[in-house]
Amino acid sequence: MKPIVGVTMGDPAGVGPEIIAKALIDKGILELCRPVVFGSCAVMEEAFRICGLNVDINVLDEESFAYKNGAVNILDIDNVDIESLNRGKVSGDCGKAAYQYVEKAVELAIDGRIKAIATAPVNKESLRAANVPFIGHTEMLEKLTGVTNPLTMFQVDSLRIFFLTRHVSLRKACDLVTEMKLYEMIKRSFAALKRLGVKDPVIAVAALNPHGGEHGLFGDEEENEIRPAIKRAADEGYNVVGPFPADSVFHFAATGKYDAVVSLYHDQGHIAAKMMNFEKTVSITNNLPFLRTSVDHGTAFDIAGTGIASEISMIEAIRLAGVYSRFFI
Repeated sequence: MKPIVGVTMGDPAGVGPEIIAKALIDKGILELCRPVVFGSCAVMEEAFRICGLNVDINVLDEESFAYKNGAVNILDIDNVDIESLNRGKVSGDCGKAAYQYVEKAVELAIDGRIKAIATAPVNKESLRAANVPFIGHTEMLEKLTGVTNPLTMFQVDSLRIFFLTRHVSLRKACDLVTEMKLYEMIKRSFAALKRLGVKDPVIAVAALNPHGGEHGLFGDEEENEIRPAIKRAADEGYNVVGPFPADSVFHFAATGKYDAVVSLYHDQGHIAAKMMNFEKTVSITNNLPFLRTSVDHGTAFDIAGTGIASEISMIEAIRLAGVYSRFFI
C-alpha cells in the first residue's frame, strides 16, 4: 500500500495552494504515495481555477479517511473566508490558518494515520500577526512533537547536506565550530541517514577555512576542533572523512563519492545546494516521530494568485516524502 503523505497548504495568501495544485497532478508523485491536502477546500478549489486545472476533489472525512484514487484528496480545515482572502498580503487570519493545518497534520501523523508530512511555506509576519508563538515550521514541530533540536538535512538530487550551525551570524558560527558539537553532529547525521534507508553511509565534513586551513596557515579551527572531532568519530567506527575544502567537497558528494556532507555554517551548505538546482532543493527534518519534508522557499507574496509559481520544489518535497517514508520507522 502506498504511504499517505499529508501536504499542509501553508499560508493561504501565499503560493502554497497553487504549487500544491500543480504538484498533485504529477503522475510520478501518484506512483509513489497517496497525498492528502490539509487545508481549506475553498482555497484549494480557487487555486485549481487560478492554475487552469480541472480536477475531481474528494473531501475526506477525518474519521473514515476514505482516500479516493484518481482524485485530489483534501481534509477540509474550513478556517478561511475565501471572499475576504487578500492574496499576497500579511494576515493574522492566514497565519493562524497555516498553523492549524500543521497542527492537524502532526496530530494524524503521531496517530499513525499518515506516514509523512510535506509542508508548503508559511509566512513569519503572518504568524506573528496571529500571535502564533513560532517563527516557522521547525519551531512548531518542536512544540507539537516534544522533540528538541530537530535535525535538518537538505537534499537536491543525490546531494545531501547537514548543518552544524544555521541561523546565527557568521562570526558566531565560527565560534560554534567545536570538537564536541561537531562530534555529536556526525553521530546524529549517521543515525539520520540510516533511518532514511542509506546503508553503510559515508559522510564528509567540509572545512571552515580556505584550502582547509593549510595546516594552520589560514586558521587553526581545522587542526584544533574539526580534525579531532572527525578522528574521535572515526575511531568509534563511523565512516567519516575530512575536513575537505568547501569549494570541492559538495561536488564530490553530488557525484556519489560521499552520501552526505556536514556543512559548518548556513550559507556554506545553502549555496552549494541551490547552485546545484535551486528549484529542486528540499529540506528534510529527520528526528521527529514521522518524516517531514518541505519546499525550500517562501510564500512569494509578490506572485501569489498569478498561477506562475513553480511547483518543482513542492513535487520534490512530496516525492522524497514518498520515497523515504518506506524506510522511516
